[in-house]
Amino acid sequence: MYITDAEEFIALIRRLRQEPVVALDTEFIREKSYFAQLCLIQVACEGCSAIIDPFAVDDLSPLRELLADTQVTKVLHAASQDLAILYKECGVAAAPVFDTQLAATLAGFPQQVGLRVLVEEALGVTLGKGETYTDWAKRPLSQAQVKYALDDVCHLPSLYQWLTDRLTADGRLAWLKGDFERLGDPGLYEVVPEEQWRKVKRVGSLNCRQLGVAREVAAWREHAAMRRNVPRRWILGDEGIVEVSRRMPHTIQDLAAIRGVSGKIGKTALPRLLAAIERGCSLPEGELPVIDRQRRSAGYHEEVVDLMAALTRKRAREHDVAMPLLASRECFKELASGGLEDNPLLCGWRAELIGNELLELVQGGISLCLNNGELVVTRHEGAQNGQDIPCKDDQEACASGMYASGSHTSGLLEDAGEACASGMREDET
Repeated sequence: MYITDAEEFIALIRRLRQEPVVALDTEFIREKSYFAQLCLIQVACEGCSAIIDPFAVDDLSPLRELLADTQVTKVLHAASQDLAILYKECGVAAAPVFDTQLAATLAGFPQQVGLRVLVEEALGVTLGKGETYTDWAKRPLSQAQVKYALDDVCHLPSLYQWLTDRLTADGRLAWLKGDFERLGDPGLYEVVPEEQWRKVKRVGSLNCRQLGVAREVAAWREHAAMRRNVPRRWILGDEGIVEVSRRMPHTIQDLAAIRGVSGKIGKTALPRLLAAIERGCSLPEGELPVIDRQRRSAGYHEEVVDLMAALTRKRAREHDVAMPLLASRECFKELASGGLEDNPLLCGWRAELIGNELLELVQGGISLCLNNGELVVTRHEGAQNGQDIPCKDDQEACASGMYASGSHTSGLLEDAGEACASGMREDET
């Protein structure tokens, strides 16, 4: 079904709202724009699948009712971008949501598993991939394009059932509750220009005054990109923001002399950028932004984080869970430096699966060693206040001498760093 008529669209939404589960997907392009251009909306439920053409259907407000309907579970694969686009178009965050990619990581699949792989392994259905690089803004669409777009959504209801059955049997379905609720938070999709400085690469190398400049310049860039509807990098790259924040130029000539600035910013925009720099330079001390830098206590080393990652990888493998779903390297750093409040590792199922054990490791209650090439976890009887008190089994299990705990190391567990490097370094910013 290909919807180009308003009445058909309203009738379709009315039907979908009678279903307990509705699959959603979108096709969009954004390579040359700030805002994604919505090109197609695909929907499916038991016995029905359809494409809605937003170029032909001007008023998408009926879709808002479906997204906000708490009696209908919206199923998507790799949901965040689709939900962000739908939020912008309809002004409402979809809820409740079920992300099949996220759910699959608790069912033994790797993080960011593709829909094609997941459908084939779970349902035994092979999907085509010939239209991956289609320009979805062009009309008319071919039959092959329409089929490809529908394939992206029509198997999601069956996949949802397969995953919920699997996770229910494993006692893991409830683990996803918090993650899925966060996908329904409108704040996730709101862009606050004054907060974009936090996402600038290498901004952590700046001091507080320079951070004040970076905040003002990043906000200026965000507003300019929105206004012109072009990618942020077309206005000014992250390296440009860091450099102007470090130098803090006071004249147009000084600003234009900075590499990577004059080539992207037109002459008419340079005064506005200079004004943003001046605002940052003139901020009172009490209003300067501060980065929550890691609090490194005595004895804290990067190796401690490597040990935590090694233990997490071991537990992830044992429980058949994708490791990145458990924790990021930043979570490890925060825990290792004493950050216990609001740490995802110490909440819900993550705490039970690995967080509490990592806390024991940091406090010296357990140690790690290698025994015949296997990572061995040993708990210390009577360990208190972070003191390392090995039990008798330590000498037997760690005959190789490769012993390490969060509070004491006797022979650095070098393999821990190697074990985590491939899976965790991408989380480091």
